[in-house]
Amino acid sequence: MPRLGESAFRFAASTLARLDRLPLWLPELLFRVALALAFWRSARTKLASWDMTLALFADEYRVPLLPPGLAACLATGVEIAAPAALLLGFGTRIAALALLIMTLVIQLFVYPQSYAAHLLWAGPLLYLILRGPGLLSADHLIRRRCRPAPPAAQG
Repeated sequence: MPRLGESAFRFAASTLARLDRLPLWLPELLFRVALALAFWRSARTKLASWDMTLALFADEYRVPLLPPGLAACLATGVEIAAPAALLLGFGTRIAALALLIMTLVIQLFVYPQSYAAHLLWAGPLLYLILRGPGLLSADHLIRRRCRPAPPAAQG
């Protein structure tokens, strides 16, 4: 009769083996959708009351080196374009980089006390920058189509 420790170890090993077989496209897609929704919601809020947005950038956010109006336009533009790119998986690494830079600016200059929320954004964004959007993406289809054909065998 197997000991309890051996059974627990076998169960853990088989569970990990099953988890290892799960396709990565699933969490990659979830990262893209979750991030797109979060940043798109922020863009919609800014667009719903542009006067309030300009006031926030002038009085509360105070991004250094940029006039408030320009900072508001840039942030809103990124929050519109990048979520669309993430959802399509088109230009994913560039979109994720733009959002990560924006997140770092927010962390460093606007809401430094909100590091926990910013880390929740930064982790998946960094993953998408380093690993790409996965199989269910326009980037993957483009890469497959543009990949050079393997050299012909010489005989």
